[in-house]
Amino acid sequence: MQQHLVISLISDDKPGVVEKLSAAIADNRGNWEDSRMAHLAGKFAGILRVSVPSEACQGLKDALAALADEGFKLQIEEALAVAAGPQQTLRLKLVGNDRPGIVHEIARALAARRINMEQLETGYGSTPWSGEPLFTAECMISVAGDLDLEGLRDELDEIADELGVDIDCEEVPTAV
Repeated sequence: MQQHLVISLISDDKPGVVEKLSAAIADNRGNWEDSRMAHLAGKFAGILRVSVPSEACQGLKDALAALADEGFKLQIEEALAVAAGPQQTLRLKLVGNDRPGIVHEIARALAARRINMEQLETGYGSTPWSGEPLFTAECMISVAGDLDLEGLRDELDEIADELGVDIDCEEVPTAV
């Protein structure tokens, strides 16, 4: 039987971080399944999902804990299987002048409708024409088939108007 672990990590950004993490996983019969990792302000941060045979799970947890001696900060959580009904995936794309509160307003609108963000990527740069701070975000969400999509789009349009940003909401085709 397989056990799934969700692991978050942060360490100083240096060569070999992923190699050491992946070696601990492979050496303990783990399978690296999904991950999101990035360099942020001199740190390397990420989250990943690993499957491992149940009898090897504690060995993997011990090997990961040993990485703390090398400067890794890890949080390891056992994942539970969750059955989901029919879902529709949406992609939200936001771009606009940077200001405090943008992520909060989008998160509030989604939480009010009991929608979880599955993925969120944000970026910060400057507009090529004026050099003003530019904020971008892309968010993937899954919604129940009976959600009022037009109501969600209307609320996102209101937030976009209030914040002076552009928000696009598009359906992502489901794989057949």
